[in-house]
Amino acid sequence: MTQSAADIFAAIGQASAPLTLARAADGFLPLLLADLARASDKRLLYVATDDAAMQAIADAAPFFAPDLIVHRFPAWDCLPYDRAGPSMRVSADRLATLSALQAPPKRGELILTTVAAVTQRTLTPFRIRQLATTLAAGQRIDRDALAELLVAGGFNRVDTVADQGEFAVRGGIVDLFPAGEEAGLRVDFFGDEIESIRRFDPADQRSLGPAKALSLLPAAETLLDEATIKRFRSAYRELFGAAATGDPLYQAVSEGRRQAGMDHWLPLFEERLATLFDHIDPATPVLRGHRTDATAETRFEAIRDYHANRVAAEREQAGSYRPLAPEALYLTEDEWRDAEAARPVHVVTPFDVPPSASVIDLETHAARDFTPERTAELNVYDKVADHLADERRKGRRTIIASYSGGARERLAGLLKEHGVAGLSYAETWQEALGLSSPLPLAGGAGGGPVAKPTLETSPPLTPPASGRGTVTLITLPLDHGFASDAISLLTEQDILGERLVRR
Repeated sequence: MTQSAADIFAAIGQASAPLTLARAADGFLPLLLADLARASDKRLLYVATDDAAMQAIADAAPFFAPDLIVHRFPAWDCLPYDRAGPSMRVSADRLATLSALQAPPKRGELILTTVAAVTQRTLTPFRIRQLATTLAAGQRIDRDALAELLVAGGFNRVDTVADQGEFAVRGGIVDLFPAGEEAGLRVDFFGDEIESIRRFDPADQRSLGPAKALSLLPAAETLLDEATIKRFRSAYRELFGAAATGDPLYQAVSEGRRQAGMDHWLPLFEERLATLFDHIDPATPVLRGHRTDATAETRFEAIRDYHANRVAAEREQAGSYRPLAPEALYLTEDEWRDAEAARPVHVVTPFDVPPSASVIDLETHAARDFTPERTAELNVYDKVADHLADERRKGRRTIIASYSGGARERLAGLLKEHGVAGLSYAETWQEALGLSSPLPLAGGAGGGPVAKPTLETSPPLTPPASGRGTVTLITLPLDHGFASDAISLLTEQDILGERLVRR
């Protein structure tokens, strides 16, 4: 790729119409997004086709940019009009991201989401700011009032906290695991005053040290405080009539109890809702995968089908499930098109596109796939050795990614048995590009201390000429690699196939 990430980001920022980033191989996408996100002080939003594609980027991108801040905004992990609601972990991820977006942007922030997530309504920015609560040592708050706040915010009261969205009360101690936290938090009370806040490991309940303060978010998007309960009751009666007051959902919410699947009636709990686009600055660059439009069409069709099925079931058995109109919780197709038209939404595609002023050619392609050799029952390692020798002759730096350290060790041993010499290990992308010394596989002096890449000193996409023709093994959770003029990144799955890969 001849253009730098800064040049591409500048072109995106200046574009008044959507650009197409062509020949961006799937395996290249985490590196591309990481480099673009750290090329400016603005956030970058990428809309993936589904949760699997989003998670693959979230897993791999930090390897290329260790200082990168990744915000995930997943879709609910339940079907539209389901009887079950989203899991606590998904709700926690969504609310943590919405809360983070209320702060000024930082350099190197990447927001990852999906078509299903951006086409569904959620809480407004004002509501997110309103719901955030800060707790600190020395603060006075009634312990029982805190417990009531947690219940209203969707936390589950348990005996022992083990997962996000749970809390427990033990005498003068309140344990909780809020959204956006990597560990639980133990709030120790002395009367009505918070004496201390400490982090703890939910796995073994051991203390991990003090915490300065606690930023407390709800554990669910549907809240059960006095105002939301009153709003829900009024809206439910208005929509479905007085006969609906005997519905289990209406009864549960009226009593302040959470009902499975109540999240699907979120619009009745809130005065108004927003979308993820309402939480980002209008100047935030937005990129999307090339299949997102088709995915959106399929999504809208599925929502209509699920709604029609619920309406039919309600006709057969009144009160079984009173569905809201699709447009109450989900964007319409017109709203989706308007959201895309409101700002340039740039398309990233692995395919070649004819040159034009709106096309940026990234000049990468999918890595060598050894499926034909596996299908023909040839010795795949001999073919890999031949391929690596060919890459060396072309002067390319070859990097091979394994899912784990053990898998990397095994692959290195097999390659050496098949005549591949001069292999080395690298623990960072900077090392793999030869910008600091990689560790030799066996014998010889170590590479010495390795400088951690930062946003200010990020490695370029093109390695120095002195590193051309080398083969380096890394640990990286990447399904498929990519190749450019200077780099060839192969993955364990490219070589061994999907069925043999162990995550």
